[in-house]
Amino acid sequence: MSAQSNAAPVIIKKKKVVGGDGHHGGAWKVAYADFVTAMMAFFLLMWLLNATTEKQRKGVADYFSPTIPINKVSGGGDGEFGGESVFSENTLQQSGIGASQQHPTEGRQARGEMGVSDDGSDAADKAQEEAALRDIEDALTGRSGESTVSEALRRHIVTRVTDEGLVVELFDLENAQLFETGSDAPTALMSELAVLIGSVGQLIKNEVAVEGHTRSEAITLVTNPVWDLSSARANQMRLLLQASGIPATQMRRVTGHADRELAVTNPMAIRNNRIEVIFLRSDK
Repeated sequence: MSAQSNAAPVIIKKKKVVGGDGHHGGAWKVAYADFVTAMMAFFLLMWLLNATTEKQRKGVADYFSPTIPINKVSGGGDGEFGGESVFSENTLQQSGIGASQQHPTEGRQARGEMGVSDDGSDAADKAQEEAALRDIEDALTGRSGESTVSEALRRHIVTRVTDEGLVVELFDLENAQLFETGSDAPTALMSELAVLIGSVGQLIKNEVAVEGHTRSEAITLVTNPVWDLSSARANQMRLLLQASGIPATQMRRVTGHADRELAVTNPMAIRNNRIEVIFLRSDK
């Protein structure tokens, strides 16, 4: 008992461990917020590129460019895009007046929002071409009051100006057909009309398309001839036009449409037998 009473007392300490990582748990939130912000900016950029015109994009770029007040050069650089531009030309420098290179080639010259040159020459050419097509239309229909086309021929002609060009439609009438029945052999009437079209067609150098149409045949036929017949008649018209003075180099296409594009409701009406000569616009 005396020996144990002199022994030093044993002291046991219990340390309570508290999680110390709690103050490190918010770092990922900052990184995620930066990522979301970057993605939002990226998608906003993609939307702007798709929803704005080149002129509007130029205005946005100029707004963020500090050199605009003193220098009419913006865009490009050696950053992430490597000098690429969001405009129509990929250049290291873009002109502030038209998104063009300082010394661009003809193929890379910006044309503006309307796609035409600044001097308006394209618009003038289009207006001149439109006037020429209208003159041909007036000559064929007698609207100018100076037409030499006889009434017998004029009643077979219908014209219209479309986006494709001037369409001159020649069609059959009862007892006055353009081709022999069931054949691609042109009648004397068709030959006269071809000479007329060829003479006025020499006033312009536009390319020409010829399209043939026929009326529907009885469904009891074993072999329906409308496809071959419409194509053959269109080709005959091409030959007649070339013989009338229109160069073969101006012929763009010869097409047979059979009875797929009717002029009148009745598919078997003779009015559906027709030839269309189209003086194409220069941009078609």
